[in-house]
Amino acid sequence: MPLTYDQISAITEKKFIPKMVDNIFGSNPLAQRAKSKFYESVDGGTSIIQPLNYATATAVEWYSGADTLTTTDNDVITGADYAWKQLHGAITISRLDELKNSGDSAKLKLVKQKTQIVEKTLMDTLGTGMYSDGTTAKSIVGLRDIVDTDQTVGGISQTTYSWWAAQQDTTTTVTSMGKLQTLYNLCTIGNDHPTVAMTTRAIYNFYYGLLQPSQRFMDSETAKGGFSSLMFNGTPVIVDSHVPADYLFFLNEKYLHLYYHPSENFRFEPYQKPISQNLRVAHIYWAGALGSSNNRTHGVFTGLTS
Repeated sequence: MPLTYDQISAITEKKFIPKMVDNIFGSNPLAQRAKSKFYESVDGGTSIIQPLNYATATAVEWYSGADTLTTTDNDVITGADYAWKQLHGAITISRLDELKNSGDSAKLKLVKQKTQIVEKTLMDTLGTGMYSDGTTAKSIVGLRDIVDTDQTVGGISQTTYSWWAAQQDTTTTVTSMGKLQTLYNLCTIGNDHPTVAMTTRAIYNFYYGLLQPSQRFMDSETAKGGFSSLMFNGTPVIVDSHVPADYLFFLNEKYLHLYYHPSENFRFEPYQKPISQNLRVAHIYWAGALGSSNNRTHGVFTGLTS
């Protein structure tokens, strides 16, 4: 008996969609790290509120004997408000393509090929979104917006509240160990330091040339994911094709959050036939946001031409 589209939907969902999710994360180095380090489920709400500790408590003091103790409360917590963003991919198979690709096994090959194309496009769209600058209204807000000094991120102005601004170098054009160290230090608070550096192939290659052969250590965790890296102060430096030209990011993943809704985590919606078209369409949906809870621990170079 010939396969129906309901059966194709079941096979597609069972065999292709889990693999697709792995490939989406696995083909983007930052997204891959997000999945293991800062991919966080949020099961509802009109938006995503990330609590922030922005001040120290004033009712902490040294005292002696019967001194009157300070008990005055002060505001130390606020919240960044991140809007839900939605990502969608459609797998469309026209009746004409179905006829050309007739036969049960051939039909499955067509589904597989179409699914892989959507997979690659979703992968690229998510990766681009993670580095976006906030100008595309329907996209997740990305690192070019978060790791800045004059944006409104999560509803909080970085200009008004300096504690919400990131570390940014817009003037350095030539990569050097000294400049890297300066920005790295600005992102470091005590022993809390950047956990990864993401950059372009050109900057990575230039940094490679700065290192002595004995210094070219690799990060084993990154290598397991299929990506090469160099090290800077024990922090992996990784190439991501989605990083804009001339950029290098120092990121502390402890304070990054890729939120997702568990009911819309690359959800597969089976094939259906529109009333007015001779084709079948399946859909894949994701909903979430990218956020930060401590911007001053992130840093960025925006003008490294070499």
